[in-house]
Amino acid sequence: MLRIVKDNVKSLRKKSIPVEMPISEKDRKTLEEMVDYLVKSQDEEYCTKHKIRGGVGLAAPQIGVNKRMFAVYYPKSETEFVKYGLVNPKIIQNSVRKVAIQSGEGCLSVDEDKKGYVYRYAKIVMTGFDILTNKEVTITANGYDAIVLQHEYDHLDGILYYDRIDKSNPFKEIDNSYLI
Repeated sequence: MLRIVKDNVKSLRKKSIPVEMPISEKDRKTLEEMVDYLVKSQDEEYCTKHKIRGGVGLAAPQIGVNKRMFAVYYPKSETEFVKYGLVNPKIIQNSVRKVAIQSGEGCLSVDEDKKGYVYRYAKIVMTGFDILTNKEVTITANGYDAIVLQHEYDHLDGILYYDRIDKSNPFKEIDNSYLI
């Protein structure tokens, strides 16, 4: 079972280093374990039994590994899942328009909810090496999908979601944005 680093740990605020390619067996195994953790974390019975919280994304710094890799896993529909184990991801394109989740974001590393809008690009194009397909991928993501990828990407630069909340007006609405 992976141990999740909490937001008071200094290593979570460090910028992560690129993963050497081709990916080592150790890094591949770590990322596979991260994907597996997310899959299991979406099983209520498993969460209760092992006292873990459900999650849709997990970045390597959240388990104490400051390398540029993260996993995402969540249902898109009843039959379709978003599932990646990304190494050295890069955002190569983004929209001007922003989006935020109306109910706010959460994080496995943050035990105490931080309320407010976290504005992110409404659309991004991200590249990276996906260990699940064993190839370079280009992902075009909109709305919620874009938010999840950017949340995990931020972890690689030592940024937590609540760093992006306006401290003086957490629920401020901004121009050229929408809430989901």
